[in-house]
Amino acid sequence: MALIITDECINCDVCQPECPNDAISQGEEFYVIDPGLCTECVGHHEESQCVEVCPVDCIILDPDIVETEEQLYEKYLTLAGQQAPRG
Repeated sequence: MALIITDECINCDVCQPECPNDAISQGEEFYVIDPGLCTECVGHHEESQCVEVCPVDCIILDPDIVETEEQLYEKYLTLAGQQAPRG
């Protein structure tokens, strides 16, 4: 699953610099996450860094975009310009 930022966001600016994929940007009213770039930090960190630093816990799994850890890792490899090992 990709992550989403709810309307409880207080625009504190702490999540954006933590995202290794530059998936977080300022939206019209609050920060937003690009699901095409969000890997939930798979390939980079054990935990989603934006979730870890959010002071109001407004970053949640997007129920409309279901992805397995394997799919998130493949997205990470694509974004990193690497190919998945064939098996």
